[in-house]
Amino acid sequence: MVAAFLDMDRRQSVAEAAVTASHDLAPQRGLRREWEPVREACYRAAETYLHLARTEPTDPLAPAPAYEQALQQIGLATRTLDQFYDRHRAHLEHSVAVAQTVPQLARQVRTEAQAAAALVDAPEHAAYADYPSVRSAANALDAEVRALDSAVGTGAVRTAARRAEEAAIALRRALAQAPDKAESARKAVASVTTRLSAVRTRAESLAPAFSALLREFNAASSADLSGNERAAREFLDRADADVTAARTASAGNRPEQALELTAAARASLTQAERYVDAVTERLSVLRAVRRDPAAKVEQVRFRLRDAQQLAVQRGLTAEWGSVLDAQLDRIDRAVGSLTGVHPDYWAYVRELDAVSRFIAGVVQRMRGRTEEA
Repeated sequence: MVAAFLDMDRRQSVAEAAVTASHDLAPQRGLRREWEPVREACYRAAETYLHLARTEPTDPLAPAPAYEQALQQIGLATRTLDQFYDRHRAHLEHSVAVAQTVPQLARQVRTEAQAAAALVDAPEHAAYADYPSVRSAANALDAEVRALDSAVGTGAVRTAARRAEEAAIALRRALAQAPDKAESARKAVASVTTRLSAVRTRAESLAPAFSALLREFNAASSADLSGNERAAREFLDRADADVTAARTASAGNRPEQALELTAAARASLTQAERYVDAVTERLSVLRAVRRDPAAKVEQVRFRLRDAQQLAVQRGLTAEWGSVLDAQLDRIDRAVGSLTGVHPDYWAYVRELDAVSRFIAGVVQRMRGRTEEA
């Protein structure tokens, strides 16, 4: 009975350590819940054995059946333990193997982190120590190392070690990329300066184009563009200020700030271009429609005929025929609206574009319906 108890106790210790490793590394598997009744069976068998073993030399021996019952209880608990372990052997043994490597991993990562942090203060990196990317990476590494030092449990330590390892890599990468940023900033400033000049030149055409819209077309055709000149000028001024600040930052060995400022300048220039193009393109579109109003409507009629043919080919006339026919009335009304000395060509364009989009949507739905069928 003593040998059986010691064998059960040894097996329980091995399984307990493996379950603890599993719970630390992969708690989602829930092995601890499954292990609890197995462990309780071992505890009860152990209590029975210890109760028999604690008798004094002068005490009378317990009846033989008590020892037989205790031996059976130990045997049953051991078999239950073995069945549990065999069901999860691969995972448990893997968990133990991984857990055994965690202390070494943590020591190794701490060493790597110290080496990476020391690079920031190295003479060859002195010029980059104040770069925001380097400072941010160094601070992140310091935070991850502190988290590693305070982590408790195999799983938590392993996770913290991996995060600290990634932070060390990120710091080394930031230092490696730092030397190229000064040149990148100089090129970016030169590029955005050129673009600023080009957009300013384009913006000079906005006022004449808007004036032409007012002279040549119905006032409603340009009412939504009345604030474009002011908005374009504001974005250009904003871009100019950012470019000036970027030039100063680049000259002052603050390339990352310079790159951020050039990015902001580009965004402002993009907005300025949109305001300029909206006016010049509107003038171009309206002049083209005025020269040949029929060309625009014929494009839409052609799309409508294609859609009607598709409905017939795919047997969808009952569902979509009347819907498509109604678009012909919309087209006719748009054509009929072109009256007076200054017809509202922009309303004409918008209505025909709306019809065209509607037809495209119907076509897409008809194709989708037949594909589903």
